[in-house]
Amino acid sequence: MIESLLELNDAVNAVVWGPPFLILLVGTGVYLTVRLNFFQFTHFKLSWDQSFGRYFSKEAEDEGGVLSSFQAISSAMAATLGVGNIAGVSTALSLGGPGAIFWMWICALFGMATKFAEAQLGIKYREKKGEDDFTGGVMYYIQNGMGGKWKWLAVLYAFFAGIAAFGIGNMVQSNTLAHAAEDGFAVPTWLTGILVVFFVALVILGGVKRIGRVAERLVPIMAIFYFIGGGLIIILHIGSVPAVFADIFTKAFTPASAFGGFAGATVRMAVRFGVARGVFSNEAGLGAASIIHAQARNKPTRQGMWGIWEVFIDTIIVGTITALVVLLTGALGTGETGAVLAAEGFSRGLPGPGGYIINTSIIIFAYTTMLTWSFYGEESWRYIFGKGVVVPYRFLFLGFLFLGAVGALEPIWLLADTLNGLMAAPNLIALIVLAGVVAKEKDNYMEELTRPAEE
Repeated sequence: MIESLLELNDAVNAVVWGPPFLILLVGTGVYLTVRLNFFQFTHFKLSWDQSFGRYFSKEAEDEGGVLSSFQAISSAMAATLGVGNIAGVSTALSLGGPGAIFWMWICALFGMATKFAEAQLGIKYREKKGEDDFTGGVMYYIQNGMGGKWKWLAVLYAFFAGIAAFGIGNMVQSNTLAHAAEDGFAVPTWLTGILVVFFVALVILGGVKRIGRVAERLVPIMAIFYFIGGGLIIILHIGSVPAVFADIFTKAFTPASAFGGFAGATVRMAVRFGVARGVFSNEAGLGAASIIHAQARNKPTRQGMWGIWEVFIDTIIVGTITALVVLLTGALGTGETGAVLAAEGFSRGLPGPGGYIINTSIIIFAYTTMLTWSFYGEESWRYIFGKGVVVPYRFLFLGFLFLGAVGALEPIWLLADTLNGLMAAPNLIALIVLAGVVAKEKDNYMEELTRPAEE
């Protein structure tokens, strides 16, 4: 039975992550970039000033919403800064070779426009259900932006997203966390599973406000912790950095030869795994982050600018740190994959503390990801089944966390990959249809910014 399901998943996965879908995924980012006049590049500093810059200046936020814009971005990054940045990037290297990182970067650079659009539309088309109850995301910008005749597409997205949450945001995270705890601290996977269920329940049963409060405290700490550990290894191997970058660019267009325990990779494998794991890392194109961005007290376009930095920090910075650690330390030739490969890189780069840094990072990254993805899933199914499904969904989510912790790694990753593709398709269609709305909303905001100076 299980073998048949895995075979079915492999067949669907081959279609979902085949050339047409990869073209649609990256092509949507390219199309939005052009429609926005390359906004994420030409207004990179402005996007900082209007996002993190406003946070550091403590400007007031008086627009409707449940979370502050920083809580919303912290929650969104809690979901994206997960094991995709560690295990996902490492898997891209082990299956696609160094060239996969180049394609991961390309995916991210155009994905910045995609995430900008998702965050902006999440705010623009959200709905207020009560005094302190907002809901939004892909489902609502399909329904309210594209019209009622597209409601079937919104339902399709919500259905797939609700199921996908059990993969990308649940079993993949708890599985990787459990194995990190077992390898680094000799904790049995079943015990980790119980602890994960308990600590996740403490937060998600309190709703989105509690998720936001936890995320805004944990996410900055875990990111800085990882920056310091990975950055130190890069500095210690600074002389080899130019050669590694040259290898990344070269292998993006030529096959990577086998060496050590690395089996080699074709250019097609580099593209396929670079894009797939890039999406798994930053989630640009999946649309899920729009669900939490819709909770922010912010204007649509300004929240979109947070989305640009979400992708940049997640993939261009954190993902690259993981890749450089693996490549600079020679860990790729060991034949390891996933989180174990990243752990090997950190252990080689910083003998002794390196292992603790990577295992602690995996545990915190995975934990925060589970918190936000539980909200993504419950909001998706709330759209279909109503508010009554929220609490049962939370308990179902907790049950799957334990199953993920004690299950096998590879099938869970393959299932998550497939579900990601299925939920992305409706969102990408919506982004293409609503590209004009995104561009107009952006232009109106830019005019608003310049108007006081003219007066």
